[in-house]
Amino acid sequence: MQSIYKTFFAFLIALTPFMAQAQIDGEFVKPRSGKFLLQNATVHTITKGVLSNTSVLIENGKIAQIGSSIQAADAEIIDCRGMVIYPGMIDSGTTLGLVEVNSVAETVDYQEIGNFTPNMQALTAVNPNSEAVPVTRVSGVTTVMSIPQGGLFPGTAALINLVGYTPDQMYAGFKAVVMNFPSSARRGRFDRRSDEDIKKDNEKAQKEANELWEKAKNYHELTSKGATLEYYPEIAQLAKVVAGELPLMIEVNAAADIQNAIKWVADKKAKVIFSGVDEGWRVADEIAKAGIPVLTGPVQDLPTRQSDRYDAAYANAGKMAKAGVKVALRTNDSENVRNLPFHAAFAAAYGLGKEEAWKAVTINPAEIFGLADQLGSVEVGKVANLIVSTEDPFETRAQIMHVFINGYRIPLSNRHIRLYQEFLERSPALKKN
Repeated sequence: MQSIYKTFFAFLIALTPFMAQAQIDGEFVKPRSGKFLLQNATVHTITKGVLSNTSVLIENGKIAQIGSSIQAADAEIIDCRGMVIYPGMIDSGTTLGLVEVNSVAETVDYQEIGNFTPNMQALTAVNPNSEAVPVTRVSGVTTVMSIPQGGLFPGTAALINLVGYTPDQMYAGFKAVVMNFPSSARRGRFDRRSDEDIKKDNEKAQKEANELWEKAKNYHELTSKGATLEYYPEIAQLAKVVAGELPLMIEVNAAADIQNAIKWVADKKAKVIFSGVDEGWRVADEIAKAGIPVLTGPVQDLPTRQSDRYDAAYANAGKMAKAGVKVALRTNDSENVRNLPFHAAFAAAYGLGKEEAWKAVTINPAEIFGLADQLGSVEVGKVANLIVSTEDPFETRAQIMHVFINGYRIPLSNRHIRLYQEFLERSPALKKN
């Protein structure tokens, strides 16, 4: 019992400085809205070039003005002289908000029981208070796609902005039904199935996918004619893909599987997005010809085959882009979504180029998700998702100085920073009794 009390008091002692760091004049620092004038910066618009000595006015959550002589007497002035402004980065594939600690099952909510659960909504499961959210924001990532994991159709992914008290407040306006395309590859080094068993499992999964699609197609045809059917939420959700109401995001990685997926969707009138696409570089021309956009990554990863060059994953995005594929980048992570700028930097260095790498984490995903009129660049009328940095955030020495999401000024604090501040100078030192 005594050890329990010691643990409890140790927890309180450790918690106190964290709370103190998160307070100013007795109040917790929260994201706050307002009218903000970011002055004298170099603005990287992404779509309209680089503007020197330029100011940006944020008002009512939007970018209200961009120019060199903006007058806004009632705005909060933020001097950005010597700094750069970019649109907030978009990570096109994560489990952020769906998991807190992977080894603690109670905090993992990205997978449901069953192989066919397309009606399961990732947005419903998002935890706005996840510790990983502020960790991600201070690195300049303002928007992420939260994607369910698991079976053949594991659920519906959602794009979220990283500010808000509820999932609905975070919702950024895009959803897609997720499909894990039947794989003909081994599941990993511990996959002991014979080649024949792998082939049988793949054929079985393909058959199931075809049957489910036909059911969804029939469901849509019947309901569009006014038929009243029994409650079948799974098929009803997949029918929205058949009807073109929701896109289909297909996770597919091996080259042969990518080719099969291209053939599978060829006769389907659905908006399709490929995700993962680890071996996209092998069949880049075929992806480009099919006109299917790609959400690829992680970039900082190992090659898929032992015979591949060490930089196969680094160069994948660049090779696809050069073939004419519209490419967006993802980390496929939760706690390390903060590293998105470094994934983009690797892609830039290995063939994608810095300009295209920036597009791959800003305007390209915005276009793929049908939100180019709202996100992805610094333009008047768009949502004020902006970051202010000492230099290009792809550089590891860059410091993010200000972050705005939905026009809210975001406090640059997180658990990592609080821990660093607490233990940088431990004074007064705690004495052991």
